[in-house]
Amino acid sequence: MRIALSQLTTGADPEKNLRLIEEWTSRAAEASARVVVFPEASMACFGTDLTAVAEPLDGPWATAVREIAEAAHIVVVAGMFTPAADGRVANTLLATGPGVEASYDKIHLYDAFGYAESETVAPGERIVTIDVAGVRLGLATCYDVRFPELFRAHADAGAMATLLAASWGAGPGKADQWELLVRARALDATVWVAAVGQADPAASGVVARGTAPTGIGHSALVGPDGTLRHRLDAEPELLVADVDVDEVAAVREKIPVLANRRLGV
Repeated sequence: MRIALSQLTTGADPEKNLRLIEEWTSRAAEASARVVVFPEASMACFGTDLTAVAEPLDGPWATAVREIAEAAHIVVVAGMFTPAADGRVANTLLATGPGVEASYDKIHLYDAFGYAESETVAPGERIVTIDVAGVRLGLATCYDVRFPELFRAHADAGAMATLLAASWGAGPGKADQWELLVRARALDATVWVAAVGQADPAASGVVARGTAPTGIGHSALVGPDGTLRHRLDAEPELLVADVDVDEVAAVREKIPVLANRRLGV
């Protein structure tokens, strides 16, 4: 399966970000990708008033993404914000396109490194997978990568890969942690991990202010044996790569960590 990772920098205006999604989706489709994955907060970057921009899944922003996916004949996965029942918002991944319509609300909230996502975002509860061309894919968002049980749950549900959308916070050692965690989760669950983050705003001449996680780039595709297959640098770029789903079974035969588990999931 050919997938595309769209490492871009989104701003505070959801309409302008839609145009970016349309442009990059077209590029991914031209490269014959079946799925294009956009970062967390593709609707509007962190540091924005999320309550003001949040819309339901049947609202105009999500509807526009569906139309983009339909026109390009490709599955689009993109981060947005939807209203939550308690007045906060949900940090939502919308997955839409040929034969696919699903959403995942981020389960693990980024209350770390001096940032409190839970002040404005309500946690999700459901593990979500989608099927694209007969291949099952799990959905995860940013801070989820620190919790291996979610990725193992994807594998238990039959997923061959996890699509991880992020807007990774910058800081000392954070790029190293990102690569380490993405590779570890692939090896923990013996799945492919396609991890796409917001590009580093500085690479586009944008000065990031405050503690909001606005991205560092370094999107990556990791094999089910934990090896790094492709990686981007900090600037906006489209990564298109083929995922060999048959490799998952081969790795699980050699490294049967899922079958050998004795504790939990």
